[in-house]
Amino acid sequence: MTKAAAEATKPAITTPAISQAMIDAYDEYTHLTLDRRRFMEQLTRLAGSGAAAAAIAPLLAANSAQAAIVADNDPRVKAQDITYPGSSGEMKGYLVKPADQSGKLGTVIVVHENRGLNPHIRDVARRVALEGFVALAPDFLSPLGGTPTDEDKARDMFTKLDASQVTADGLATIAYLKAEKDGNGKVGAVGFCWGGGAVNDLAVNAPDLAAGVAYYGMQPKAEDAAKIKAALLLHYAGLDERIDAGIDAYKKALDAAHVEYTVYVYDGVNHAFNNDTSAARYDKKAADLAWGRTIAFLKEKLA
Repeated sequence: MTKAAAEATKPAITTPAISQAMIDAYDEYTHLTLDRRRFMEQLTRLAGSGAAAAAIAPLLAANSAQAAIVADNDPRVKAQDITYPGSSGEMKGYLVKPADQSGKLGTVIVVHENRGLNPHIRDVARRVALEGFVALAPDFLSPLGGTPTDEDKARDMFTKLDASQVTADGLATIAYLKAEKDGNGKVGAVGFCWGGGAVNDLAVNAPDLAAGVAYYGMQPKAEDAAKIKAALLLHYAGLDERIDAGIDAYKKALDAAHVEYTVYVYDGVNHAFNNDTSAARYDKKAADLAWGRTIAFLKEKLA
């Protein structure tokens, strides 16, 4: 048999079929139960076998080995790990600036998902900097020692965070950026998943936040909307029933408080649609559209 014939007889490599029920189970696991054994049992039932579940699980999860859109050594940006004063101790963060910066720039806090300050969020911070901002991605797990490399450990650590300290550390981050020598004194924030909720909460508690962008973030209490001074841009995934359940009440509260905001719901996409390291949930079309809207909004509000 020739080499070509042998290659032709090899079984085709196919991507396992991923259903919406599997994605919903993963969302429940990562945001509600944090019980991996139960999740894998449920995934095995849905997939039909343990082998199929083992093949599907990595496609649902984020892949830290996925190539960055902006490499960490990209010469167009200047990036460094820093520490700065938090509310009750030292905060760790990743600070990125355009390499060809001229003049003072708007500053943007990039708030991570419930996996902490990982390679994907560092990549997002570099993308923000390339658009002409000073970007700082704080590690909100700093009070607990910082983000671990193990994703499951990181998620578990979020259950131990004190919400009031998260807000206080966010306020400390705003103060740090307002004094940043290359910044123009205007601070915005963009956050994803857990970070989207953190941006909403920061907007409630920070009257000097100029702009907030929340990707599929949990909404604050309706009665707190009146405290918001920042302009808001809110991105939601059409299939994200858990988070989307709070949209109408949030809009009603924002309208009553006369807060400037825009809501976009992207039909047919899942929670975390912006995360390009998650093969099953990433949606490039929606992510690109939301990103373009995000950058235009930040450029307008932080000029």
